[in-house]
Amino acid sequence: MKGAEAIIRSLEEEGVKHIFGIQGGSIMEVYDVLHSTKSIRHILMRHEQCAAHAAEGYARASGRVGVCMATSGPGATNLVTGIADAHMDSVPIVALTGQVPVHMIGNDAFQEADIVGITMPITKHNFQITDVEDIPSTIKAAFKVASTRRPGPVLVDLPKDIQQKELTKRFHYPEDVELPGYKVVKSGGHPQQLKGMANTLMNAERPVIIAGGGIIISNASTELLNLAESIGMPVATTLMGKGCFPEDHPLSLGMVGMHGRKTANLMVTESDILLAIGMRFSDRVTAKVEHFAPNAKIIHVDIDPSEIGKNVEVDIPVVGDAKLVLQNLLKIIAKMKVKKKTEWHKKLKKFKNEYAPRYDHDNVPIKQQMVMKELNNIIDDKTIITTEVGQCQMWAAHYLNIKNPRTFISSGGLGTMGFGFPAAIGAKVAKPDFKVIDVGSEGSLMMTGQDLATCVVEDIRIVVVLLNNRYLGMVKQWQDLFYGKRRSHTYLGEVPDFVKYAEAFNAKGIRVERPSEIREALTEAIKSDKTCFVDIHVDAEEHILPMVRPGGRLDSMIEAVYLD
Repeated sequence: MKGAEAIIRSLEEEGVKHIFGIQGGSIMEVYDVLHSTKSIRHILMRHEQCAAHAAEGYARASGRVGVCMATSGPGATNLVTGIADAHMDSVPIVALTGQVPVHMIGNDAFQEADIVGITMPITKHNFQITDVEDIPSTIKAAFKVASTRRPGPVLVDLPKDIQQKELTKRFHYPEDVELPGYKVVKSGGHPQQLKGMANTLMNAERPVIIAGGGIIISNASTELLNLAESIGMPVATTLMGKGCFPEDHPLSLGMVGMHGRKTANLMVTESDILLAIGMRFSDRVTAKVEHFAPNAKIIHVDIDPSEIGKNVEVDIPVVGDAKLVLQNLLKIIAKMKVKKKTEWHKKLKKFKNEYAPRYDHDNVPIKQQMVMKELNNIIDDKTIITTEVGQCQMWAAHYLNIKNPRTFISSGGLGTMGFGFPAAIGAKVAKPDFKVIDVGSEGSLMMTGQDLATCVVEDIRIVVVLLNNRYLGMVKQWQDLFYGKRRSHTYLGEVPDFVKYAEAFNAKGIRVERPSEIREALTEAIKSDKTCFVDIHVDAEEHILPMVRPGGRLDSMIEAVYLD
């Protein structure tokens, strides 16, 4: 068989059911084979960045590896933002790129780009196939590297002549491949560290857990819940961890950090033991490190040893898979006596009563809190929320109560504007029986909105809830707070008309201008047989607060802004 056939056959053997991509000259051989392939559905995107983000949304909703594909040169470079996003958030995707023939590489041929060199800093690993016989083993290696240990993106570059050449050996897809220096070890933590961890936790008076995206990746939500309930430990989550612990649980603190809930930030600051699991202590979580949990002994559990001690000094390092570590820890503490934490739980209840998010903002113009209130009412166990990036993202992260893992999908480390809409497409393809709602803003949506065509043509029905304030909202918020209210180049204007924009793609658009219209509009959108934009005109002067100022402390949050 030809190399192109071997590529598709390898993907079939790997169990790939969906590919998000756009073709071009250097990948046409593969697409020609796709034409007669029944087992893989290709979703034709309208921009390669959207293909990468859709693969991310697919991976995060399903727990499987997402796959995207593009041609050489500009097609490949357009994938870069999505690949970098996946790298920052540890999302398993495999990106397949066409390339000029091997003998032309390095000659500045038409549509040539050194995509291997370009993506080296933002992939877990990448490959360029220069021998047609290597196709099966390389594809196998790509999926293995992407999905094991700390997951991440892998790129496979496919020169056109390799796609055209014929294999001289019979096609064989290996069950596994050995990669020098890459060992998949399922570690549940060192026994001595686990014992020390258990003793420390059982003696704590003010313990707090911070759970990150690693809990979701390792499918450890059940173990996290059991640990929290068995010891009585309150649980805060990072943005990437949102949904790994039910946010309607009495021990839930909500999100921690710059835009986190005040209760979470105060409880972390006052803790004496901090158990961090599957998170990397990003600057948006810790704020000023010197004042982060200043009196706490810190235990850090992570599968990636390079993360431990990188940003915050820790007292007990535990390298291992979050699920296995928690399972082993639960076995140890089951034999121990739990120390009551009456005063700590009283403080938790007090903080929750005093600092609970307020949703009762029944005003005109519409307050974003009211939109979140109505969204909370329609979120059920079969709803996935994706977000764009900026104020809309933080309104959703702060106010929405998410109860299940893999149902809140947002760009964390890279903070990519335009992420939410294509991620919603990928999530819907992965979970077609779920409602998928993108909480967005016009600034972010306009970066990737052309893929509304993909939704319509491919019949992928999602709902976009636009918090339309006519500004680059988060930048404007920073300008108001820290730049003397000088709103330099953040006003977007009154264009486009998003109802007409949706209708131009043969989708549905609904305009909402009063709080009383929100619920009916959301209900209509969800029941629609088309992708629907709900264009909600919200208060342009409303800021997402409380907020920790840059370089500030978690226990000192900005809670109100008074504009002249």
